[in-house]
Amino acid sequence: MILPIVLYGSKILRNKAHDIDAEDNFTELAANMALTLKKQQGYGLAGPQVAALKNIFVIDTTSLNEDATVPEVRMYLNPEILDYSKEELYYNEGCLSIPGIFEDVIRPDKIEVRYRNENFDVREVTLDGLVARIFQHEYDHLQGILFIDRLSSLRKRMIKSKLKQVARRSI
Repeated sequence: MILPIVLYGSKILRNKAHDIDAEDNFTELAANMALTLKKQQGYGLAGPQVAALKNIFVIDTTSLNEDATVPEVRMYLNPEILDYSKEELYYNEGCLSIPGIFEDVIRPDKIEVRYRNENFDVREVTLDGLVARIFQHEYDHLQGILFIDRLSSLRKRMIKSKLKQVARRSI
């Protein structure tokens, strides 16, 4: 089922999400999030963006692969960032909850993370490049942080009117 995307201006995007238990029905939520993400043609989608204050996000990197016939969708439950690299890079980010706004955001290029997978097994991996950036962006959502919070005060003032337009469409 395609889920409605919560837009900027909704208070739910500013709340911290809660951990998922093994007994939670996260499989159905993740499947619906993956369908929604595919329909919206995004790279990542976090629980709060679909009004679920759960520590879950999905990342779809299918379009980043040369062989796009093999779906690359991963579910991350109760994710944590254990370590950040010192090297940081700018990249132009957008967000399904803030449509039409894209800004350069600086983030560490490499991160070490821990999460639970679809079998609720604990995994620790090192991510780099675009996957690390997407992970950090979605992890921020679980903390009630939006990518626009990482912009300079000048950039925020410059996009203020666009943000107000998005907020008027918020649910």
